Amino acid sequence: MASISFYAGDTAVNHLSGSGLGFFGGSFGASVEINKWQDTTFITDGNGTVQGGAANNVKYSSDSLAYAPGIVPATGLKYIPNSKATANIRFTNSTTVRTQNVKLKIFDRTNKDHPASGVITRITELLHPSASYSVEGSGDTLWWGGSTHTGTDAQGTFIGAPNPSSRLTAGTNTVGGSGIFVPLAKSPGPSGIFAGDGSSNTGQYTQHDWYVGITASPDSVGSKTLYGLYVELEYL
Repeated sequence: MASISFYAGDTAVNHLSGSGLGFFGGSFGASVEINKWQDTTFITDGNGTVQGGAANNVKYSSDSLAYAPGIVPATGLKYIPNSKATANIRFTNSTTVRTQNVKLKIFDRTNKDHPASGVITRITELLHPSASYSVEGSGDTLWWGGSTHTGTDAQGTFIGAPNPSSRLTAGTNTVGGSGIFVPLAKSPGPSGIFAGDGSSNTGQYTQHDWYVGITASPDSVGSKTLYGLYVELEYL
């Protein structure tokens, strides 16, 4: 049976039971300043009030750089190992299959084509099986949702910044809804070790893993609960 699961490191995020990821200031429950980026990431409930385990915090620095766990200063996105990702998205199936047309969307937890409310999100796919920051991977060079992303990717050409959704203020640079979504690698296999450049692998496996860095910034005061992550794919 086919299924999609989400992990923060080795810890399952039980999204069907109401848990997910929350983005905070310097500690759990601390607010993120308006137009600033999160300093910590935790597994929590949909309202951000129940503290679960800490997740890797990957924080936006510039359109091509991020602050990542265990390294100072900010580093190029291609140098961040899979093991330091904010989230691991895992597809499993009882028989071997390949995957294609994999898309990650940020939405309002009601309609997958509607962007989240009150928060700016940027995402980078990591294709970096090595544990070393000194090794260059083959993932994204620029944050999706950043102002300089044209939409060009190993998968093809998609929607670049700013997000064209009519539900957002004109000129908004964010991943969201059917405006800017993130294309993910074809058939990465278990632990993403067969992803290559993200576009060429057609191998078939019972498990496929994708790794992403996620960074968030509020554009107004208050908790942002109309905020979810959606993944769709084809398998054959």
